[in-house]
Amino acid sequence: MKNFIPLFALFLLLTTISYAQDITKQIDSIVQEVHSKNPDVGISLGFIQNDQEFYTAYGKNHKESAIDINKNSVFEIASITKLVTANLLAQAVLEDKIKLEDYIDDYLPEVYVLQDAIKNKIKISDLASHQSGLEDLDFGKLITVNSQQPIDGVAQEDISAIINNCTELIDYGSYRYSTIGYVLLGDILEKVYGKSYDQIITEKLITPYQLTNTLTKEFDVPNLTKGYNQDGGEQEFFNWHTTAPAGLLKSSTADMVTFLKAILNNKTKAGKAAQLCETTYYNKDDRQLGLGTNILIDSHNTRYAKTGDSMGQSSILCYNRAKNWGIVIFITQRNSKIRSELFNQIYEVVLK
Repeated sequence: MKNFIPLFALFLLLTTISYAQDITKQIDSIVQEVHSKNPDVGISLGFIQNDQEFYTAYGKNHKESAIDINKNSVFEIASITKLVTANLLAQAVLEDKIKLEDYIDDYLPEVYVLQDAIKNKIKISDLASHQSGLEDLDFGKLITVNSQQPIDGVAQEDISAIINNCTELIDYGSYRYSTIGYVLLGDILEKVYGKSYDQIITEKLITPYQLTNTLTKEFDVPNLTKGYNQDGGEQEFFNWHTTAPAGLLKSSTADMVTFLKAILNNKTKAGKAAQLCETTYYNKDDRQLGLGTNILIDSHNTRYAKTGDSMGQSSILCYNRAKNWGIVIFITQRNSKIRSELFNQIYEVVLK
């Protein structure tokens, strides 16, 4: 009897290790298979479960490179930035800087002057859950002007004009994916903190969680990947811009796994904020949204996810708080089909 508890504990430990190894082998096998069918597309994946990290990567930093992609290779995380911005917003709420049910009117910088018809109509939570009804940027038009750096054609005056000239909220309360909503959230965060967006994210996330490969204005680093559009043409990374809170962060799978570890921890500031982001603010037509977060519910799990598509790369971040796992996938081409195939296989075969 004296040795029963230690032996039982050892058995549990070995069983846990064996189970974790089995999962990671399956994940690696799926990534390898998808890459073999798409050899020109680099893939980097990070996975965490119960604080155990796993990484796998296939391909090169870019087509002409001899450098293998690894967990520290830097990608555009695109609209996963919105999930990060929502976490910063939730941290501001927990610090009593702002209330989600407040109207945006009193929080907007002076460059915005709302028309009477839309005053005291839009809540902070409406911006974060894509149901504000505001007009958005016309990316199709911007791309025809400059396919490599389309947002360079958007000045602050252009954004202000969209907001200041708005006299009607289109389908307020209905889902309509909104870049400009997250631009405004960035402006609001800058006003309540009295700092720039990149300063806020550095102080709230990058520095405390040591996200050394999560980059804002400066991203000319040796471990930078290249992006390729849907036709395989080389695509520049977007320059830092006033639209940054909606999609301009660059990061690595290692950093995003560290971020996942923080948000899965109920005791960290990021973790407490993430739980607030997981609250449902929109639930219609089989679509459920929190703050910057898609809420995916099936008969087995509740998952929280955000995808990202820049002009040259695709990505996904997803986690399951109840089962304490999280996953992030980056690929070097704008290709939602490959991203979906990869993630769906891993979820259906391994994580479900």
